[in-house]
Amino acid sequence: MYGDVNISGAKNAAVAIIPATLLVDGKCVLENVPNISDVKISCNILEKLGAKIEWLSEHSISVDTSHISSTTAPFDMTSKFRASYYLIGSLLSRCGEAEVGLPGGCNLGARPIDQHIKGFEALGADVNVSQGKISAKADRLVGTSIYMDTVSVGATINVMLASVLAEGTTTIDNAAKEPHVVDVANFLNTMGADIRGAGTDVIKITGVEKLKGDATYSIVPDQIEAGTFMLAAIASKGDITIHNCIPKHLDCLTAKILEIGGHVEEGDDSLRIWCDSRPTKTNVKTAPYPGFPTDLQPQIGVVLSVADGTSIINEGIWESRFQYTAELNKMGANITAQGKTAVFEGVDFLSGAPVYASDLRAGAALIIAGIIANGKTELYNLGHIDRGYENIEEKFRKLGANIKRVKE
Repeated sequence: MYGDVNISGAKNAAVAIIPATLLVDGKCVLENVPNISDVKISCNILEKLGAKIEWLSEHSISVDTSHISSTTAPFDMTSKFRASYYLIGSLLSRCGEAEVGLPGGCNLGARPIDQHIKGFEALGADVNVSQGKISAKADRLVGTSIYMDTVSVGATINVMLASVLAEGTTTIDNAAKEPHVVDVANFLNTMGADIRGAGTDVIKITGVEKLKGDATYSIVPDQIEAGTFMLAAIASKGDITIHNCIPKHLDCLTAKILEIGGHVEEGDDSLRIWCDSRPTKTNVKTAPYPGFPTDLQPQIGVVLSVADGTSIINEGIWESRFQYTAELNKMGANITAQGKTAVFEGVDFLSGAPVYASDLRAGAALIIAGIIANGKTELYNLGHIDRGYENIEEKFRKLGANIKRVKE
């Protein structure tokens, strides 16, 4: 694959910032919004709660939450994606109550929300989980110190949302440091919040009376989409230049690509990645940022399936992230996965086969596998992919891939 690709706004930031607009007293405009199904569902939920949303362009929306009329999110909609839990922190902070169906999303094993609940309760809320929904109420929220037992992006952002309008100062220790955590904090600060330390282990939120509207915010570029195309360049022995990205967010992937024989050239907001030989073996362990992202683990798994030698991936976040390896083995890969570890014996090539996406990132990985495989690959369950990648087949087609979407 050869050519240039533009990276969309970050899915993981957008699905948190859209619920965060519930905290704004008035209207705000979001730019660089990825046009993906998770974003559309988020917007639909806000409209059900009484918000007015207008698409100003393909990647820009106006959100007016002045007249919220409900604090109960539709259960059939919240069950479709994981980030629906951000509605709890936002509604609790603004209205003092929230009722949200248990979140859905990719099946990656146990994904508890105990750290979210711990944070809400520490701030003074009563939280009840029953009959497939989460109910939270608070006469008032009061700032406090909260230590996260595990590094959790979702819990860090949710506690941040709940703390913005609370009385006094809230401190989150052992906070997640991912770029989308920083992006949510930057959005809230643009609207008048007082959040400091986002991107470090300790975040301090000093409560304010209200967040003002009438401001515009541009969502950060998607590091995972950028990383997906970087690994596609290596897997295909291609030469791809990625635009609208933040190279610093991809340092750990860049280091791994250089280690396996690829080449990376950094620009201010671009990256050129190319590979002119078979990648070599390596070992990967996923970890919270700035470690290797779990959301890029299946994509580098495709690279290692055709690398020279034996590689090992240790998954440090999710217990069921290796479901894609069974699909790669259908294509001729030699992968043994057990628990949170997988051993990749590199093969010379993959062969086309019918395969099924088990989750969002597995779907992206199988697209890369299909592109580099001999023969035709049919990929099913595209709904997973559409949750997080905008026009992915069109972007790959522009890079020279022979790919098209067909209806069954």
